[in-house]
Amino acid sequence: MKKITRSALVFLSVLALLPAASFALNPDPAPVVHDGATVWLDDLDISEVTQGWGTARKNASVDGKPLRIAGRDYARGVGTHAESSVQIQLDGGAYEFAAHVGVDDEVKGRVSSVEFIVIGDSRELWRSGVMKAGDIARDCRVNLAGVKLLELQVSDGGNGIDSDHADWAEARFSAPEGAHLHAVGMPVVAPYLLTPPSPATPRINGPTIFGVRPGSPFLYTVPATGDRPMRFSADGLPDGIKIDGASGRITGRVTKPGAYAVTLRAENSKGNASKRFRIVCGDQIALTPPMGWNSWNCFAQEVSADKVKRAAEVMVRSGLVNHGWSYVNIDDFWQNHRDSGDPTLKGDFRDERGVIIPNQRFPDMKGLVASIHDLGLKVGLYSSPGPWTCGGCAGSHGYERQDAETYAKWGIDYLKYDWCSYGAVDAGQKLDPQKAPSFNLGRGERDREAEIAPYRLMGTLLREQPRDIVYSLCQYGMSDVASWGASVNGNCWRTTHDITDTWASMRGIALAQDNSAAHAGPGNWSDPDMLILGHVGWGNPHPTRLTPDEQYLHMSLWSLFSAPLLIGCDMEKLDDFTLNLLTNDEVIAVNQDALGRQATCVHSIGDIRVYVKELEDGSRAVGFCNFGRLPAVIRYDAFAPLGLKGRQQARDLWRQMDVATVDTARESLPLTIPAHGIVLYKFTSMP
Repeated sequence: MKKITRSALVFLSVLALLPAASFALNPDPAPVVHDGATVWLDDLDISEVTQGWGTARKNASVDGKPLRIAGRDYARGVGTHAESSVQIQLDGGAYEFAAHVGVDDEVKGRVSSVEFIVIGDSRELWRSGVMKAGDIARDCRVNLAGVKLLELQVSDGGNGIDSDHADWAEARFSAPEGAHLHAVGMPVVAPYLLTPPSPATPRINGPTIFGVRPGSPFLYTVPATGDRPMRFSADGLPDGIKIDGASGRITGRVTKPGAYAVTLRAENSKGNASKRFRIVCGDQIALTPPMGWNSWNCFAQEVSADKVKRAAEVMVRSGLVNHGWSYVNIDDFWQNHRDSGDPTLKGDFRDERGVIIPNQRFPDMKGLVASIHDLGLKVGLYSSPGPWTCGGCAGSHGYERQDAETYAKWGIDYLKYDWCSYGAVDAGQKLDPQKAPSFNLGRGERDREAEIAPYRLMGTLLREQPRDIVYSLCQYGMSDVASWGASVNGNCWRTTHDITDTWASMRGIALAQDNSAAHAGPGNWSDPDMLILGHVGWGNPHPTRLTPDEQYLHMSLWSLFSAPLLIGCDMEKLDDFTLNLLTNDEVIAVNQDALGRQATCVHSIGDIRVYVKELEDGSRAVGFCNFGRLPAVIRYDAFAPLGLKGRQQARDLWRQMDVATVDTARESLPLTIPAHGIVLYKFTSMP
């Protein structure tokens, strides 16, 4: 496909506003001309299908086998994998869409559920309901009269994308002779940088507040950009901690509870900077959302101590640490595995005292943690309340106390606790650990107390340890976790199943976040899963499939949501665009704002959603988000729903520049919002 410049996108957005305009955003490849009255989906360009795993297949399942649903074979169709989406340009030139849909038999016996959805011109036309492996195919028949753009979606059915092999069997369109139907993708836009370079003079970034419990080890690296060498100092530090003048690391222990007003200072040959900072010694930690890196989205089961250490070194060498990125989190596969053929994953799960034994790839976990601490960074780890992790490694069931104490002895600062095999326990089964599936959601009808219990147990044990360990509940939003996560000492909780690097996945997760906003605040954060920026791939590495505009939208929304920001890419493959996305201190400041409010959608205009986040200084961050396929050019004047009144200074946070002063009672604000993109402004009241 040809690249479309940003000036061309603006031109297209103007055309989009003209009532008589009718054109295709992406004319390449040329539309397929069909002489007959039936147009088969598999004859279109299925390379435009985006999906959570693998690639779409013509007349075959996603694994390349003949299409088969509940024992019936189908000669034609498209095999895909949730989360999946493809858009078909019809321009009113089709009468009907029909298909047989279901989960392919190649995953029979595995936990799999999907839902097929047909969208026409942004309206839902048909939904299959949740389907599981073995279900008889359901007939889909949709009237397309007048529909210009059709979207075929496959969602994960509410339990993640594992084994979600979905077939659009015998999928076809009824159309007039010579109809022009073609699959369309988003225009190809070259990556473009918005974040200005950091100045050579010192600038202290990061949050304005930090929480620690009395007596816990204190580690905070002052995030500061500017030419090195740089000297650091701090006024007002409480007794028991000190700052290293060369590295800017604050270490020690605060034993007396209280709120301490501190002034951080940084100086180099070009100038100096200072920043007010509060250290709160009390019951709560994670007073701003955690920021760091997690190993799963790039390495998955291939993670090792060497890869983790190199990722930590890149976090420092690339300068990410100077923008507040501080956690290095080891996900699944640091433990021994139940049945892997990989010799590095074989060994005893625990010693005679029940202490967990890392696999051969992690020969010295305590030493690895210490070496990362020496870089001024913190370390996270992963486990499950079940007998097995999602990947089939040793979990914590029956050994919760030993594990909590072991993590503390190793120096761990963060624990992601993933539901995984606990579903077998939750379902009341007589548990044979060797037979329990590694992933089981458990009861079909949720038992709230039974699901809270394992998280309460580990949360209590973590609080008994002599160090602060951020507690991340990973149970996919079941049983309204946001309403009780804080009560089990949780600091953040997943609100969704696993994200994938597709527009359908990111969009669906983003639009569902309002439901948890009321429960978010300092120390308690909604977690819509990791960032899908950069080089990702879950063991099959590739550049993210999000467009540049989708990536700006993704980073902006996660910042507005006060979400934990966990990079998921291969840190050794950081490109200029990804680094530019991750180092905008004004965008990060929205995420790290001390007030801790989660943005919600307060206004909708067609495909545009307007998200607003109140900030501690009285200003508001506003994201004008375009979930549509066409750029939007509007004059915005609905300031009342945004909580804005009087004269307001509008600042473009990505470009870090003031762009307009607007009288909200009399004036409007011109906006050009890219397709699948965002305009992110901060509004500050003016006299």
